Amino acid sequence: MRVDDGALCYKSRVNCTNIIVPKIVRLLAWGLLASVVVCTAINLPSVTDEPTNAHLSGKIIWHELITDKPAETEKFYSELFGWEFESIGWSLGSAAGANYKMIRHNGRLIGGMIDQNRLATKEDISQWVVLMSTDDIDRAVGIIADEGGTVFTPPTILADRGRIAVVADPQGALFALLETKDGDPLDRDPDINDFLWNELWTGDAPAAVDFYQQLIGYDLEEEVVTDERAYQFLSMNGVPRVGILANPIEDLAPLWSTYIRVADPAAITARVEALGGRVLLPVQPRDLGGEVALIAGPSGAGVVIQTWQPND
Repeated sequence: MRVDDGALCYKSRVNCTNIIVPKIVRLLAWGLLASVVVCTAINLPSVTDEPTNAHLSGKIIWHELITDKPAETEKFYSELFGWEFESIGWSLGSAAGANYKMIRHNGRLIGGMIDQNRLATKEDISQWVVLMSTDDIDRAVGIIADEGGTVFTPPTILADRGRIAVVADPQGALFALLETKDGDPLDRDPDINDFLWNELWTGDAPAAVDFYQQLIGYDLEEEVVTDERAYQFLSMNGVPRVGILANPIEDLAPLWSTYIRVADPAAITARVEALGGRVLLPVQPRDLGGEVALIAGPSGAGVVIQTWQPND
């Protein structure tokens, strides 16, 4: 599986310095996000329907969507991508179910949605958060602390899901570490309307590469260089896992950016505003073929959509 051509601004040569991305540009409320873990730390199910007993360190294995408009957000993603939203509270007898839903695509678990209105905050913290697999969360959290990162929550038990820690790297990019109890989702080619790729937009790309290599043990598989910037693919056991590039948007705080594979970006963007979202970057061609666009749902959380073929 090779889903390593997701660099929106780098590979499509889009002038990203003029993009206005309200919820992405705004500094994230780190401490409030930590409270999400506390509120959901009861009986969250596994990220797979069946145990895999596989720990694929460095793979982004889950995506959490925090939203202040859960009903509108559910409708947006259901109609745009065919995603299904599943309450978990009744079946598990969990208070967490009141503000948490599992997200499926074609019946397969792909992520979760948190209703921030049920959290103890009046701030808008709507955003997508990536969860990175680790087979030793205590060691990983120790490295983050030692290298100047931030540990917002120490490893916390989420019942059948495993142990999670909400953290930021030394440059401030937010993510979470997850050591699963029953194993990680196995590798597969993403379907249309599945999550495709994840990359870090950061201020000092070489420093970020060094940090994540120390954290996970990644190999630097490939570096693509132009006159403007380099793009690094970090892999494990020959499988590309994430990308890192110098931040393509001026004055943007470092962040993890998530991509969804689509068949026709123009058809998707044509429906976004009617469903309550915004098109932040219109459809653009990529140098290597295919197209990309940047959209946001009703809560403002941004995500990239992109065409991709398995042999690209």
